[in-house]
Amino acid sequence: MTTPELPTQYTPADVETRSYERWVSEEYFTADPSSEREPYSIVLPPPNVTGVLHIGHALDHSIQDALTRRARMRGQETLWLPGMDHAGIATQNVVEREIAKEGLSRHDLGREAFVERVWQWKEESGGRILGQMKKLGDGVDWSRERFTMDPGLSRAVQTIFKKLFDDGLIYRAERIINWCPRCLTALSDIEVEHSEDEGELVSIRYGSGEDEIVVATTRAETMLGDTAVAVHPEDERYAHLIGRQVELPLTGRSIPVVADEHVDPAFGTGAVKVTPAHDPNDFEIGRRHSLPSLTVMDERGVITAHGPFEGLDRFEARPAVVAALRQQGRIVAEKRPYLHSVGHCSRCKTVVEPRLSLQWFVNVSPLAKAAGDAVREGRTRIHPPELAKRYFDWVDDMHDWCISRQLWWGHRIPVWYGPEGEVVCVGPDEEPPAGYVQDSDVLDTWFSSGLWPFSTLGWPDKTPELARFYPTSVLVTGYDILFFWVARMMMFGIYAMEGRPPFHTVALHGMVRDQYGKKMSKSFGNVVDPLDWVERFGADATRFTLLRGANPGSDVAISEEWAGGSRNFCNKIWNATRFALMNGAAVGELPVEELTAADRWILSRLQEVIGTVDAAFEEFEFARVSDVLYHFAWDEVCDWYLELAKIQIAAGQEHTRLVLGHVLDALLRLLHPLVPFVTEELWRAVTTAPSIVVAPWPTVQESLRDGAAEEEIVALQGLVTEIRRFRSDQGLKPGQRVAARLSLSGTALAPHEGAIRSLLRLDQPSDSFAATARLDVGGIQVEIDTAGTIDVAAERKRLEKDLAVARKEAAQVAAKLGNEQFMSKAPDDVVAKVRARAAQADQDIARLTAQLDALPTG
Repeated sequence: MTTPELPTQYTPADVETRSYERWVSEEYFTADPSSEREPYSIVLPPPNVTGVLHIGHALDHSIQDALTRRARMRGQETLWLPGMDHAGIATQNVVEREIAKEGLSRHDLGREAFVERVWQWKEESGGRILGQMKKLGDGVDWSRERFTMDPGLSRAVQTIFKKLFDDGLIYRAERIINWCPRCLTALSDIEVEHSEDEGELVSIRYGSGEDEIVVATTRAETMLGDTAVAVHPEDERYAHLIGRQVELPLTGRSIPVVADEHVDPAFGTGAVKVTPAHDPNDFEIGRRHSLPSLTVMDERGVITAHGPFEGLDRFEARPAVVAALRQQGRIVAEKRPYLHSVGHCSRCKTVVEPRLSLQWFVNVSPLAKAAGDAVREGRTRIHPPELAKRYFDWVDDMHDWCISRQLWWGHRIPVWYGPEGEVVCVGPDEEPPAGYVQDSDVLDTWFSSGLWPFSTLGWPDKTPELARFYPTSVLVTGYDILFFWVARMMMFGIYAMEGRPPFHTVALHGMVRDQYGKKMSKSFGNVVDPLDWVERFGADATRFTLLRGANPGSDVAISEEWAGGSRNFCNKIWNATRFALMNGAAVGELPVEELTAADRWILSRLQEVIGTVDAAFEEFEFARVSDVLYHFAWDEVCDWYLELAKIQIAAGQEHTRLVLGHVLDALLRLLHPLVPFVTEELWRAVTTAPSIVVAPWPTVQESLRDGAAEEEIVALQGLVTEIRRFRSDQGLKPGQRVAARLSLSGTALAPHEGAIRSLLRLDQPSDSFAATARLDVGGIQVEIDTAGTIDVAAERKRLEKDLAVARKEAAQVAAKLGNEQFMSKAPDDVVAKVRARAAQADQDIARLTAQLDALPTG
């Protein structure tokens, strides 16, 4: 139903909630797997259940919404599937903090009661981000919302675990892993954030006399667990020591010197301490040389080695060990502060400790190879293509994945142990033998989210959704998790789905930064809350600001000023549509043969814009889509065509109303994926259709391309622009009417004289007309009578002042260019800038002189 009259102003708050609720109730976003239409599907990267919508989410979601809205309008059966990740460590930490307020720990509650409390928290407080997605306008299929611990997804996790286990791709072993002494769990590489921290590099002398050898370390406390010193086999400095024992200070032990090619003889002293239980590289050296692994630190980072350091926290033990070594004369050198890369738990920011631990692992070698081959063979496209190298760097050198976590919240590992040490993996439809005990660990959150593209569609069952929408069309995500999440989904999808990768295309975008290109951080004070922008500027303006900066794989710069500009753009579209409706704009069949040059021009330009927008969408160039539509809407439709249309309608050109309606209809549909709310409200006012959400996407009509009309109106625009500039130079106000003579006779612009005069506020000359200012534009003579319309004396004074400044500038740059010393020593780019200043000054002098000459005398 057509809106009877648009309000004078667009108020997003009056439109957004109402429109969104109607879209959902009308089931516009609900996908039908039984449809015969071409499928288009995206699964939303599941935000953490603990999360809120941050600016990175807003960019990610705006891109996905734009893609799915366009696909829906193009007639594809479109599924955008939403959901959340259970976020093991993050969620457990949140709930542990909550129960700590009651003076309790999870151990006080017990596992079952604690997990029940987490589910309770999830129902009450989790999922705030899903409500916030509605405010942004996300057109997701809410009927298919998923959670990584839903019964169906839990079944998928158990199924693939057992399949991997039975195929020998899951195993349990003692390995060095990342360990968080605060969360008391293993971490994957992607749960560790590295930063350059200040520390101390200490050089320590092991042995004495001929057996003396110096090693350097930033973690002096771990020397208590050293079981060797390693040197390069071809390092002549230490050839006499290889195979011999040296004294390990403070411990009363002697350790061997071993030769290993891993050691870089050019780094430091060329000798390294080997602590197999507390360093991943040392662990591998230990395996190669059959060295013992001595654990000298417990799970909380407390020293367990016998002696004076036992019971000290690792950071207390470090200076204590150095002091003891110094007392014995074992410290050769100390460098502080020493900047080095330190890993921190991404959840609690505690310094991560490498730790030898019995954990579950996935043998990723065959899975990673298949994931790499899928991209190399073109079955999955990474866009932009230059980022594919990063993907290959990751999958071609992937280490086995530690998947066990020492948590209570998550998918519990489906392995059971018998009384005699038996090990049984139990599938979703199986029961463990009586008397067996389940493994206490849970799976890494990324294990279940790695199944997301197919578990959410019903796998392992053969559902209609799985048959229809897998593989998904595109994955939209930031390049920063390309290596982690994307690689895991590729591995699992190919493995579970008979060699079919989960996406046709992986479209990567960058991070959101501030207007100066700086990373957003609370410490910098430049973090933008997208919900604050939605409140202040509207969802459409927020989205448009993000999309206008989104180029494939590149970071996106934003600012509050640009958000205000996007709001102005939405208002411009609103006002233009309102003006058009007030002037009788209507949608109907176009009588092309009866249209004016201006009508044919805007229709031709529209075809070019549709083609450009389509091409840019296919390459995920959202900045280009936004920019093309912005300039077409503002510069061509609003600034030019509406003005010309107003003149034509006043002159009785009724067909112009149809052109106006046609252009607005198409423009609003082109803009809809980017700014859905304002376009919905306006389109329903322009047409009688129920919603723009299900309106057909505009297509190029070749018959409406008209090069001659475009050339004609470009000439008109050039003339009008030059005369406007001339008027301004003459001191005339934009709305000030003056008499003028135009020599248009015999030119292509002769039929447009009425429009030109109307646009420029130029009256017909009277019999007594006397030109006081003249202009030549491409052979067209323009004469204007400014007598009595400007303060000649004041204008002359202003121009003379500007001319004096221009002459002074010309003299200064001429002096520089005439200075041999400057010319011989100044860099070429500096000289070029001075020459450019000289040319500009000459132009300014000529222009201002001409304006002074054109002023009336007397």
